[in-house]
Amino acid sequence: QVQVVESGGGSVQAGDSLTLSCAASGFTFSSRAMAWFRQVPGKEREFGAGISWNGGTTRYADSVKGRFTISRDNAKSIMYLHMNSLTPEDTAVYYCAVGRQLVVLSDSAQRYEYWGQGIQVTVSS
Repeated sequence: QVQVVESGGGSVQAGDSLTLSCAASGFTFSSRAMAWFRQVPGKEREFGAGISWNGGTTRYADSVKGRFTISRDNAKSIMYLHMNSLTPEDTAVYYCAVGRQLVVLSDSAQRYEYWGQGIQVTVSS
């Protein structure tokens, strides 16, 4: 049974930092690309950051580049998103996504097979 669980969300002030974690099980974590997406009400889910199966390649949306860092620990089957210099525009529900088999890295939600339930991040000005 596949499980994908996000943690670490919450409410912070602009300029603060926050780290999200995604713990996954039920599949071979070390063989899958992983990503973080985010969504605000009334808008489509958008790609935030992605990481290849071995962590060797990462990709970021322009809106978070230079502020967010994605990483993974394959031994623990956990992925992280370190978020710095947060702004109110980063307020969203953040989702952990597991890439489909053979997907190297993608910013398209259709390339991801399993999703977490989402976790709220709220940044106040």
